[in-house]
Amino acid sequence: MILVTGATGFVGRHLVARLLADRYPVRVLIPARARRRLPWQDVTTLDLFEGSIFEPEPLYRAMAGVHTVFHLASAQWWGRLNDLEHVDYGGTQNVITAARSARIGRIIVLSQIGAEPAAGFNLLRVKGRMEQLVRNSGIAYTIFRSGVVFGPEDHFVNNIAMTLRSNPFFFLQPGQGETLLHPLHIDDLTEALVNSLEAIGLVDETVEIGGAEYMTFNEMIRTVMRVTHCKRRIVTLPPYMLRALSNLLRLLPLRWTITPQWFDMLASNRTAMIGNMYNYLGVRPRRFEDTILTYMPERRYSLELIRYLFRRRRSAF
Repeated sequence: MILVTGATGFVGRHLVARLLADRYPVRVLIPARARRRLPWQDVTTLDLFEGSIFEPEPLYRAMAGVHTVFHLASAQWWGRLNDLEHVDYGGTQNVITAARSARIGRIIVLSQIGAEPAAGFNLLRVKGRMEQLVRNSGIAYTIFRSGVVFGPEDHFVNNIAMTLRSNPFFFLQPGQGETLLHPLHIDDLTEALVNSLEAIGLVDETVEIGGAEYMTFNEMIRTVMRVTHCKRRIVTLPPYMLRALSNLLRLLPLRWTITPQWFDMLASNRTAMIGNMYNYLGVRPRRFEDTILTYMPERRYSLELIRYLFRRRRSAF
């Protein structure tokens, strides 16, 4: 039995769908409110447990009979520092405690390229501390440090497209946009995660993975503009000014498309070795522009922006 935490999040729901398609026995731990709208078409073979990683009893019951845990619960895209520490660090402590009691065989977690306990940026520091917990847990583990994950429902590339619609004149870019990113499509990531179940050589290893190419943030913006036919003038501002502006916008009752975690990810290059996906996991990742061309041109991002601004955030833990 395989348990997935954060199963209704972006990566979690795609991973569960792939595991079900490959006929793995899957169990998910989801809040009671999420049961009303499950993101999977066929749940007849899915083992549903109501609860969260902060409820000890449901968490312990969900661990019974499990041999592998995919721990994906995270506040990466919506949380402030307190949320990151609560979900990514405190939640991981709870999962490890329950997993140790249930004597599970292995825990597989998703982190960020550049994660370090002493990092100067909140997201990378909390992710680094989370990795330390996993390594010192006494449980067999695999830690995947991934590049920016994108797909039809992601909160990075799609949010760029929505931000471009927020005004008809310009896009504010932190610095010169020279930071190198390593975008990884969600289907390639889920294939890699599933393949890792049989990759014995990755036990007790930390592996950095990314897509088929490197690209700067400026190149990513220009590619999204080209694919969505939304040309804007790119105006460069110092990152600290944009970070302050983002924090100011978060004081409004609306959700804004750019979060502080963006600037943590753009602080320095975030790349892995190009061949890691194939060498370690047998996956040939697809190119960024080839993939977004399959869904972005038809999207109505102006309407999506309005819905996004007024929609309450959903947690997936």
